[in-house]
Amino acid sequence: MNRKLLTIAALLTVAAASSAQAQGVRLGLRAGANYSNLAGNVKNENTYNNKFGFLGGVMLNADVTGDGFFSIQPEVLYSQKGFENKPTEYTNTILGVGYTEKREGKVNYNYLDVPVLLKINAGGLIVEAGPQYSYLLSANDETKITRTRQPNGTPNVIEAQDKKDVSGFKRSELGYVAGVGYQADNGLSLNLRYTGAFSDFVKSDNGTYFNGDLANARHSAVQLSLGYLIPSK
Repeated sequence: MNRKLLTIAALLTVAAASSAQAQGVRLGLRAGANYSNLAGNVKNENTYNNKFGFLGGVMLNADVTGDGFFSIQPEVLYSQKGFENKPTEYTNTILGVGYTEKREGKVNYNYLDVPVLLKINAGGLIVEAGPQYSYLLSANDETKITRTRQPNGTPNVIEAQDKKDVSGFKRSELGYVAGVGYQADNGLSLNLRYTGAFSDFVKSDNGTYFNGDLANARHSAVQLSLGYLIPSK
């Protein structure tokens, strides 16, 4: 699935919502932040820090029980994930020569997330969970490495190559979302969610990415967002 198809799907979703307002389906908006990092078997895990990213998009809420207690809520969200490099020195060996290295900067992975949530509203208290499909739109690697040959070498700063290249990543990803929140009678809500992936995002033949540290890494994020469901006519 490419970006054009995803854009068309999002537009069709919005159009369907507009025509279904009288049938208990409500269109809504969501915006907030991801606090993301990596899960799974990550080597040198302490060198990868959480980072903040933007989250925003549209949603549909379909009332199943007729009283708002149980509903199905698909969403289409632009979601920035990734990590920051903790500026901690570590040792590395290249062609038998010892080096001290320090990584700095961050890596952004920009996704289109499509969660489909089963939602319970118990007097304003929200509990929600469901599967999520994610598609990698783009990436931006802002990493800089300061490499010093031992024992008395001169520091050399190296910037990431192919900063926006996504050919070494799996573009499609299946995951899950679960969370809690509060929704007011006017449709405004505050939601705290956790989202994770079932599979690694680096291709198996991309063994040199971050020195192989992320060969078995998966995306994960804590999300805090505001939502607003537009009242039905």
